[in-house]
Formats: sequence, structure tokens, C-alpha cells
Amino acid sequence: MPKVKTEVIQMIERLPDDAGIADIMAELYFRLKVETGLKELDEGKGITQTVARDRLKKWLS
Repeated sequence: MPKVKTEVIQMIERLPDDAGIADIMAELYFRLKVETGLKELDEGKGITQTVARDRLKKWLS
């Protein structure tokens, strides 16, 4: 069985028994975003905490 399929099955098995499709989709989406972010950081596409803080200040003011 491919690695991703095995990991997704294990992720679903860790969810509570009453988890619905929306819960499963939320977990998959979260995982996708985390993996995408980590890949971007590995590729040097991330920004520093200082730059992020400056951008947030502009958006929130």
C-alpha cells in the first residue's frame, strides 16, 4: 500500500469513532497545508518572523 494511503488510513483511525466526513476532510486539509508550508520552507520560500509581524501590523491597523 502506498505510503500516503497508509498514513491517511492511520490518521482516520486516530479520530474519534463519531468523527464525520467533515472532520476527516478538516484533518486532511490541515495536513495538506502543513506539508505545503514545510515544503516551501525547505525551498527557501518562507519569510522571517519579523517580516510576518510587520505585515500583520499593517493588516491589523
